[in-house]
Parts: sequence; structure tokens; C-alpha cells
Amino acid sequence: MLKLTAAVLFLSASLAAQPAPTRTLIRAGLVLDVHTGKEAAAQTIIVTGDRITGIAATAQTPAQAGDKVIDLGDKTVLPGLIDVHTHITMANNFDPFFELSMTPAKEAIIGVENAKVTLESGFTTVRNVGANDFADVALRDEIDAGHVPGPHMQVSGPIISITGGHGDENLLPFEYHFSAEGVADGPAAVQQMVRRNIKYGADVIKFAASGGVFSKGDDPQASQYTQAEMETIVSEAHRLGRKVAAHAHGAQAIRWATEAGVDSIEHGSYIDAEGIRLMKQHGTYLVPTAYLVDWLKDFGKMPDLYRQKVLDVSAAVKANHKRAIAAGVKVAFGTDAAVYPHGLNAHEFDVYVSQFGMTPLAAIQTATLNAADLMGWADRAGEIATGKWADLIAVEGDPLKDVKILQHVPFVMKAGVVYKNEVK
Repeated sequence: MLKLTAAVLFLSASLAAQPAPTRTLIRAGLVLDVHTGKEAAAQTIIVTGDRITGIAATAQTPAQAGDKVIDLGDKTVLPGLIDVHTHITMANNFDPFFELSMTPAKEAIIGVENAKVTLESGFTTVRNVGANDFADVALRDEIDAGHVPGPHMQVSGPIISITGGHGDENLLPFEYHFSAEGVADGPAAVQQMVRRNIKYGADVIKFAASGGVFSKGDDPQASQYTQAEMETIVSEAHRLGRKVAAHAHGAQAIRWATEAGVDSIEHGSYIDAEGIRLMKQHGTYLVPTAYLVDWLKDFGKMPDLYRQKVLDVSAAVKANHKRAIAAGVKVAFGTDAAVYPHGLNAHEFDVYVSQFGMTPLAAIQTATLNAADLMGWADRAGEIATGKWADLIAVEGDPLKDVKILQHVPFVMKAGVVYKNEVK
């Protein structure tokens, strides 16, 4: 008994002797509350480990011994931004030979490069919806292990697709007898594919409900999976605790996927009145990926096999998105980065404001509160609040007055670690 008492006393003394966790004090000029749009002046955000542990007036938060102080006293501090539609292991290259010559090793290296660029542009969290060979799973795990810099990631692995669909490899002729790794036809096969993707590390399930733009021989307006197949994908994914993103351009595919219970419609180019009604009824998020239309018009160099589809979709998508947003469809911020260079993600905000009529605050909410909600991560991301990840960015000026300010982010902290500090 005496030995036990002595051991307890020794342990208690040892614990008492441990130094307090190191704190980082972020001295902010303004802190944006993304719920209300209020910008509190002269605030200090207290970071301990990877979490925010307090927010208080700077005048009432003196530094203690051992504290690290970061002076952002003339900057506006926001929560780290979230992009729910990236292809971080893919490059901005539409050459079919480039696609056919891709290897898992190349894709992994490309992913490491793009993860750093994306993080340093202010996006501390992404949802990666489509990667070959589960390269995004490996990248997520290496980032989480601290081996390479990059955002928090949810990943889908290979997109699930019908034979000859948007997620298949359609460039090779018949004699190769080749199908992409996510191809599955029929309810039983798509159920098995959902299970397989989850087995190999998928956090979210992505499937092609319609044809696509950058895929040979299919029609963006045509549904690919049947409604029964979509219902199987969604029910199996939800039963296993995964959300579902549906690549859907065409009106019928949008309606069927929404009725099947998907969590988000990606692109939604030809959404019609019935699709809008159903998405509102089901609470389905629209992920517009809108800036790519402008980028492709100004800078895109496309092979002829994709050119007409790009022109057709571009002619329809903006007006349809504007109607959906005006009608009250929920929007989560997504870019399809890889269609244009990674790191330009924040250009999407200006489209929401200048072309869709959102306020700057509403646009920012799509990449914070809404995106975190869609990902199921509202408990850890999307706002500056005690207990959330210490994911913070700082910008010059006021993004509520000019949302384009977010295209230039000089300070990035993710999970309490500073990855970029170009503050002068």
C-alpha cells in the first residue's frame, strides 16, 4: 500500500511539473464571423496544438511566458477556406496522350505538388472527387502523417462510372479491352464498387450520373446510370457512413440523382425548374464549379474532341446556376481545379458575386459554413470558434468589400502550423 501511495504521489508530482502547452497568439486586426458578417477589431485568437482554444480582445490577452505571438494586426483573419470539388492528383493538361501516359507514380508526384499549392492559396480543406489508383488516399494519409504539406482531405478514389461513361477510359480502341478501374454496370456491380472504394480508403463516394465534358464519346446532357443504379449507390454509401457526390450535367441526371438522395450535385449545368424544386426539397447542395467556364474561354487549349462540348455547356451553365441560386438551392464552393491550374481556386468567389448576385459574405459562406456542412465536418472546420481546427488565413483589406482579395492570401495556418507567412 505504501509503495502504491508513493507511486501515485510521484506520478502526481511529475504531471504537475509538466510545462503548460505552448500557445500561439494570433493578433488580428479584424476577425470575420462567417455567420453574421461582423468583423471584430483587435482580437487575439489563441491556438493550442491543432485547435483554437480561445478568442478575446487583444487588450485583455497578454502574452505569457512561452507564448508565440504572430502579429496580423493590420490584416483580416478568416477561417481557412474549403473546396469540395478538386482533382488534386491531376494536372491541367487536356492532351489525350498525356492522359494515356499517366502512371500511378506520376499522379502521386503531381498530387504532392498540387497539395502544397492549394494549401498556400488559402484552402486548408478539400474534398477530392476522383483520382486514379487511389492516389488521393495515399496523399491524404501522407499529409495526415505530416510527411508532406497539404490541406485536410476527404477523398473518393476512382469515380464510379458506366461502361463508356465519363469515368471510363474511352480513348483506347477495342482491341485493348480496357476499362477504367471504377467501371460498374447494374445494381449488384455498383453496390460492390461502393464497397470496394470504401475498402481502399474512400471517405466519400463519387459517381457519374451523366456524361461529361472532358471524356470522349459521351453526352453531358444524357443520363448514364439508371435511377435504380443511383439509388443502390446512395443507399449503400449512406449505410456505410459515406456521403455521395454526383457528377451531373444533364437535367434528367440531376433529377434522378437528387431523388436517389445524393448529398451534392457537381456541376449541375442543365438544371431545370423541376431539378431546382427537388434539390430544395431534399436539401441537396449544388457545387457549381463555375470559374472554369471563364478560364477555358480565356486560356483553355482543348483538343477538338472536347471543344464543342465545352462550348455547349458554357452557353447554358451560368444562367441555370443563377436561377438555382436565386431560387434558394444550397451552394457549396467547388472549383474542379485541374481543369484550370491549382492555386486559382479563389477566383470562383468573384463569379458567385459578380455573375450570380451573391453578397461577398454569402460567397464566403459557401467555402466555410456550407462546405463544412456538406463534408460532415461542421464540428471541426468552417469557422473561427473555440474547439475547431486552427485553420486560419489572413488577407490585406476587407473581403466583404472586395471578394477578389481572397485571390491573394499572404498568411496560412492549418491545424496550428504556419505554412505560409508573407505578411509585411
